[in-house]
Amino acid sequence: MTAARLAARLFSGRPASESVSTSVCFEASPETVWQRMLMYEEVSVRPSLILRALLPLPLSTEGDKSRVGANIHCAYREGDLMKRITVVDAPHLLEFDVIRQSLGFEGCVTALGGSYRLRPSGEQTEIALTTKYHAHLRPRRVWRPLERFVAHLFHRHILAGMRDSLPRPSQA
Repeated sequence: MTAARLAARLFSGRPASESVSTSVCFEASPETVWQRMLMYEEVSVRPSLILRALLPLPLSTEGDKSRVGANIHCAYREGDLMKRITVVDAPHLLEFDVIRQSLGFEGCVTALGGSYRLRPSGEQTEIALTTKYHAHLRPRRVWRPLERFVAHLFHRHILAGMRDSLPRPSQA
């Protein structure tokens, strides 16, 4: 039995809706950041040891994230995920729903969706990644901090991949 299945068996309860956001600023315009937007499955750098231990390893992604209604299929070593784009307001907002999740930890966490919000901030662009999910593990005061920690690691991994793909600011 996997650790996720054991945790679900021992600690599952009524689902609680949760949302976690992580924000950073990039030295680039919203248009440039928008063009470099990545989802977790598209980041070329290998996830950290903690993410590899707690989340399935992403293998590939197929789909068009530039239009409302598009489905994005994300393949993992241990399953798959299907996302549907629900809002595209370039270069400010991209939202999606998770319409199918088969990753082996559904008894612990079920992904609902997420968003990328971009906002000009002086010469920079602030980007906020948000993940929405149902948390099934109880007591919440014990599990919520771990879930938030992992979600922020997950977001920082995506944001680092995006930062690495941005053009370097010219040096004077």
